[in-house]
Amino acid sequence: MKPPLVYVVVLNWNGRADTLACLSSLERLQYPEFHTIVVDNGSQDGSQDAIRSTFPEVELIETGKNLGFAGGNNVGIRRAVARGTDYVLLLNNDTEVDPGMLDAFVRAASAHPGAGVFSGKIYLHGAPDRIWYAGTEWDPQTVHFRHLGLDQIDDGNSFCTIKETAFACGCAFFFPASRVKDVGLLDEEFFLYFEETDWCYRARAKGYASVLVPDAKLWHKVSASVGAGSPLMDYFMTRNKLLWAEKNLEPAARRQIRSFIVKSLWRRFFFAPALPSGGHLVKRVLWAGNSWLKTVRRNAADVHVIATFYGLRDFYLRRFGNCPAAVRGLSAKS
Repeated sequence: MKPPLVYVVVLNWNGRADTLACLSSLERLQYPEFHTIVVDNGSQDGSQDAIRSTFPEVELIETGKNLGFAGGNNVGIRRAVARGTDYVLLLNNDTEVDPGMLDAFVRAASAHPGAGVFSGKIYLHGAPDRIWYAGTEWDPQTVHFRHLGLDQIDDGNSFCTIKETAFACGCAFFFPASRVKDVGLLDEEFFLYFEETDWCYRARAKGYASVLVPDAKLWHKVSASVGAGSPLMDYFMTRNKLLWAEKNLEPAARRQIRSFIVKSLWRRFFFAPALPSGGHLVKRVLWAGNSWLKTVRRNAADVHVIATFYGLRDFYLRRFGNCPAAVRGLSAKS
């Protein structure tokens, strides 16, 4: 019997070297029935010509502009579904995969037909036996998701069981094509970060679990596109955590997350103005923060605080999609 068809969608944005390395690793996959689509989000580094010349068998879709992680991957998902695929794998371009990865995903999906999405065991590219992701859990004390196994050396005995997880990592996001009809596409309001978490929570609301598949292994160059700890990450993680919470959590949990972000931000103001009295806490912080932004010197120590403040501000102003030019400017200075 013919094995299920898998479409692998790789999103590229000015990541020529990483994308070429990722595609090279896909050539070593043992699974016999898969096709690869690269969605290019308006790259200006020569990625398109390099992909065409090096991997002529790969389908390249050029969007002409940066649609973000959600928008770019949605282009690939639509194409894969239109082609009649059984499964879709969204794969970060800054990864390299184990030859048996797709076989492990397909086996797990066949054994767990009621699941919504699967993710693999992800290692750090620069430290190949050190775990970066082996599932996630929610930590109510820090109101943040915690990567299980983070920074641990894989001893071959831990994190070796297929199990449900809080959400499947978007770095390797494997799901039956039929779930698109039930759950929908990625929400493009997020643009970058938390879109896969939102999808997993929407799937869970419909009865579909997120599942870790430890035998599906890959190696990740963490945050190669945005930069780990960059102002861009501060902005999107702040704004989009609030958006995800608003869409998926109960009011008490949403208030807890808002309070944690606001208080943490205020503590980080090195020379913050006195907080005005009266009114809603968030509004008071936004008012004082705008005053502070007019006078603060934009040095390297300040850019992360400023980006976080912009993320909080834009959530309340309902500004979603890509980040403002001011945040991209902060990243250039950091």
